[in-house]
Amino acid sequence: MSCVAVFNQKGGVAKTTTTLNLASALARASRPPLLLDMDPQAHLTLAATAGQPPLDSARTLVGFFRDQATLAELIIETRSGGRLVAAHAELAKIESLYGSNPQATLALKKGLQTLAWPGPVLIDCCPALGVLSLNALIAADRVLVPVSADYLSLQSVIRLDAALTALEKALSRPVEKRIVITRYDRRRKLARQVEQALLDRYGDLVCQTRIRECVALAESPALGRDIFAHQRKGVGAADYGALAYELWKSRFFG
Repeated sequence: MSCVAVFNQKGGVAKTTTTLNLASALARASRPPLLLDMDPQAHLTLAATAGQPPLDSARTLVGFFRDQATLAELIIETRSGGRLVAAHAELAKIESLYGSNPQATLALKKGLQTLAWPGPVLIDCCPALGVLSLNALIAADRVLVPVSADYLSLQSVIRLDAALTALEKALSRPVEKRIVITRYDRRRKLARQVEQALLDRYGDLVCQTRIRECVALAESPALGRDIFAHQRKGVGAADYGALAYELWKSRFFG
């Protein structure tokens, strides 16, 4: 099992879109992952269940953290036939319940070790470095950082880099990461400037694939579809298919 956390401390960078569509691309290549939605906003859950998420918080990750349910008990089938452990708005309370307990950040890692999922695990993190995101980062083997092609997103990656460096010291191990540029439009001067700044700072850590700005990518989650089901021959599907292939070829998924 290889576990990848999809994380950025800034919202609006296509983090959930990337998690959803990478999962679909892997499933289409006969490598279906398990999705974990660690964001109380539950956007991944809404998209993956076509707007029909579990209403009972005990059937979501809340049940894992609050009620000691196993991850295996909480797995549900998505509309596309994938597997998901859903989020719920009640997850927001986990921060206040366990924020002062350092052992709480190890819960997900232990839960995944017990589960022993046979394929990749993709975690959609919330855009804040708290108990939930620390659980994901500690459990993960690798971190994928989506960065939209704008100045504020670039600044958030620099802050994230500092946070991951601190996490590496605490874990006494390196945290392997890759950066993927999203919402990219080469016609925009700012997009090219952000791209070059990321390449200058991070070099080969930046994925070669660019996720281009695409209306269909914004539309598909609202329809409860991944981009391949929504617009299979569009640029969004082409880009996420290429990204999945690039990451798999580089053994990012183990």
